[in-house]
Amino acid sequence: METLQAPDTSMQLNLDAMRASAYKASSLLKAMGNADRLMLLCQLSHGEHCVSDLEQKTGIGQPTLSQQLGVLREDMLVATRRDGKQIYYRVASAAVLAVLQVLYAQFCTPRPLFNDEAD
Repeated sequence: METLQAPDTSMQLNLDAMRASAYKASSLLKAMGNADRLMLLCQLSHGEHCVSDLEQKTGIGQPTLSQQLGVLREDMLVATRRDGKQIYYRVASAAVLAVLQVLYAQFCTPRPLFNDEAD
């Protein structure tokens, strides 16, 4: 007598999990994939800043600054707190900080002109 076996669903579950993770990652990269937003996140990775500080440190003027902070807030990459009339922003995502570390290492650290280890 032949035994019926249930179809192997582990592959489908892995693909579903991979698809969900890929969606999250692509959403994060999309939010970070704008030069102004990336500059804002870089500044915020060093600590909390109010809007006027961010404007001065990044050179991004109004209304672009407010628009880009709104996108970051909507995507829950930054959080805010109010102190009187000032609104302070901070990075609210560990994933953002991890990606920023990699980007900093690849694009912002000084590189030697020659790679002696390539020989």
